[in-house]
Amino acid sequence: MITVVGVRFKKAGKVYYFNPGGLELSLGDKVIVETSRGVEYGEIVTGPKDVRDEDIITPLKDVMRKATSQDEDIVKINRLKALDAEKIAIEKIAKHGLEMKLVDVEYTFDNSKLVFYFTADGRVDFRELVKDLASVFRTRIELRQIGVRDEAKMLGGIGPCGRCICCSTFLGEFDPVSIKMAKQQNLSLNPVKISGLCGRLMCCLKYESKSYEEGSEKYPNVGDKVITPAGEGTVVAIYKPKETVRVQINDSKDVQEFPVEEVDLNET
Repeated sequence: MITVVGVRFKKAGKVYYFNPGGLELSLGDKVIVETSRGVEYGEIVTGPKDVRDEDIITPLKDVMRKATSQDEDIVKINRLKALDAEKIAIEKIAKHGLEMKLVDVEYTFDNSKLVFYFTADGRVDFRELVKDLASVFRTRIELRQIGVRDEAKMLGGIGPCGRCICCSTFLGEFDPVSIKMAKQQNLSLNPVKISGLCGRLMCCLKYESKSYEEGSEKYPNVGDKVITPAGEGTVVAIYKPKETVRVQINDSKDVQEFPVEEVDLNET
């Protein structure tokens, strides 16, 4: 067994694991760690826990130290510098006539690298742009093309539910979402109604999909003829989270809702 801590570098970003070494660390602590991108500042979001050696992706790097108030000042300065770099980069992109949209800019904690995130419809030859930016900022330049879901995650926004979109607030990684999930939940298949700000299927379709898949054999299908306490009828809707079935009664044509246990298939 080995003790690890989970560190996140961005709000709702992916969690990476490090060896706390001899440091006494707890949830919420700010730390300085070495990553493949350079030295970074992050927050512990998973307190020290023991995991099996075979579950660790090696090499597992150590937490260098707890962050100090001076480190936090450096982070603030880097964010301000990144805003200035963004303005210059937008001008350079226009100068080179590149079909790309700049989404975000960030410095690594140690200023060893300046990363530009952008979206584009296809491949972009930005070699000359990189040279131009490197001559201005005098540091390593990385241009990283991202997808529309990553763009929404970085920029944030308000979803159709009226709340901040999930990916920018708490989702560390994107789960696969399919149109089948919308069908299972009896949702409108209108793309406008089931798509998020990114234009892709909403991540929240995944939340209830498991409950719809489990125990589905006890539910009739929409259109089935059934027998209810109010008489025979036809299933018009199913609400699996409530475990109820809506049935249009044959005689009265009324639509009534029943617990699934009170509805039986009409075998005749």
